[in-house]
Amino acid sequence: MGADPLIAFLARAELLMERIEAALPHALEQPDWSRSIAFRYRQRRSGRGVIAPIAHIGAISLADLKEIEPQKEKIYRNTEQFVRGLPANNVLLTGSRGTGKSSLIRACLHAFADQGLRLIEVGKDDLIDLPDIVELVAQRPEKFIVFCDDLSFDEGESGYKALKSVLDGSVAAATSNVLIYATSNRRHLLPEYMAENLSYTHTADGEVHPGEVVEEKISLSERFGLWVSFYPFSQEEYLHIVAQWLSAMGVGDSHIAEARPQALIWALERGSRSGRVAWQFARDYAGRNGSEL
Repeated sequence: MGADPLIAFLARAELLMERIEAALPHALEQPDWSRSIAFRYRQRRSGRGVIAPIAHIGAISLADLKEIEPQKEKIYRNTEQFVRGLPANNVLLTGSRGTGKSSLIRACLHAFADQGLRLIEVGKDDLIDLPDIVELVAQRPEKFIVFCDDLSFDEGESGYKALKSVLDGSVAAATSNVLIYATSNRRHLLPEYMAENLSYTHTADGEVHPGEVVEEKISLSERFGLWVSFYPFSQEEYLHIVAQWLSAMGVGDSHIAEARPQALIWALERGSRSGRVAWQFARDYAGRNGSEL
């Protein structure tokens, strides 16, 4: 074989090796943790996972969140214990949409960021890589909240078992500087069907015991040490939140009082009196009347 064919062969072999290497799983790399207080984990098409800094984080404080004082106290206390190195729990926040679940976690991040708290957002589809993320940050000096927003699973999804393993405290997840905070509209995180009620059994003295399928669906949410429930707001609570957001946007008291009927119509049209709807109305009202306020 002459020199030219050999060189061509080696070039093709090198190209083949590069393609094989690209297809193989790669160890997760440390990001530049100084670039942000919040990060997002993404899995690229090549199969390589990346933890990327979030450049623009919505500024929100605990004082901005109204009508959820008991929930706020529980989350703040648990997060403070965690940051101080005291025992703390993984948290599941459940309940009505738009009531401040995600905002409360973000507000706690801002409250404790100067004490070393960081957040890594992980989508449901990427939870299969959760053990690798936990292992990556295990030796870091910061405290990390792994945040899973709007979490729920369908039957057989792969991320379910990975999350369950981390919540159980497997060897790979045994680290004191990571907690899981998840929000969901479902208490049990998995779909429930009427037919599953048939699996319940009854003892002679009248006790009711769920069947294996039901037990499995309950078991994941039970692995969160702290459950925090959120409920729909009453009309007065909704209007109080509207007033708070309007005031934060520079609207005077007299205009806030005038805006109450419009705020109620806004909520009626959307079929919800949530904190999110209140914030959306406040933005619309302040924007439409900005020159008059």
